[in-house]
Amino acid sequence: MSNPKDKEIKRTEVKIPENVPVDYAFEKMLKSFIKNVDKLGILKEVKARRYYIKPSEQNRLDKKQRRK
Repeated sequence: MSNPKDKEIKRTEVKIPENVPVDYAFEKMLKSFIKNVDKLGILKEVKARRYYIKPSEQNRLDKKQRRK
């Protein structure tokens, strides 16, 4: 049985380019960070975990999704 503390940790890293103006580097870094977060699905997971859904209700919702 797996330990609840062994959950998968998603990490993202953004490297700052050298020899570019600070404003440009920040804009590029922010854009890259947002792209990485979206790609990893971190915000989607946070929103999904915002509220507890009972397993029976989750099964019902999954069945609805499969029908569509």
